[in-house]
Amino acid sequence: MKAGVLALQGAFREHREVLDALGVEAVEVRVPEHLGGLDALFMPGGESTTIGKLLDTSGLREPLHAALIDGLPAFGTCAGLILLADDVRDAGDVASPPALGVLDCTVLRNAYGRQRESFEARLAVAGLDGGFPGVFIRAPVVERVGEAVEVLAVHDGQPVLLRQGAIWAATFHPELSGDLRLHQQFLTEGAAATAALPTVGAEPELATAPRSFRPG
Repeated sequence: MKAGVLALQGAFREHREVLDALGVEAVEVRVPEHLGGLDALFMPGGESTTIGKLLDTSGLREPLHAALIDGLPAFGTCAGLILLADDVRDAGDVASPPALGVLDCTVLRNAYGRQRESFEARLAVAGLDGGFPGVFIRAPVVERVGEAVEVLAVHDGQPVLLRQGAIWAATFHPELSGDLRLHQQFLTEGAAATAALPTVGAEPELATAPRSFRPG
């Protein structure tokens, strides 16, 4: 298996270290040519606005979007989730243009506040035995998920781990947890996923209202 790590900014080295520990061939993705031959892609935490700009200057935005639409399995963590989301909100509920827009959810960036409000919490994750150490650093909050999105873990009633077909996303940082199981689970299940679930923009077979997770 050959897994890429989007290496424009942020915690890409930590993701690569996890892949090295799992014995997976890892490639740092910085230009469109690096997408060739990948079986999966990790999109790390960092500054989502900065990474979004670097997607343009590197020429990666359009080919990466096309690869995701074509079914490339991807796992976005923290800022990576924000890049994947199709509805991104800032403080005051002001909408920002989505970077890639392939994950049907509404996300509020930096919802937990500044770096000093970062925390750790034990999470119950679907498919994993025992708890998983969730490391939340200036984490976003998922306020809504579409019908095609599975919620694999929650914290305080809010979704923190999502799966939509071959696309996974977490509001926390599994690469900083010291626990390899979530990366391994994604590579096992996510890379084997098909495009059976509807993608953003596709007509669902049954019209169902999206699920809202606003506090209160």
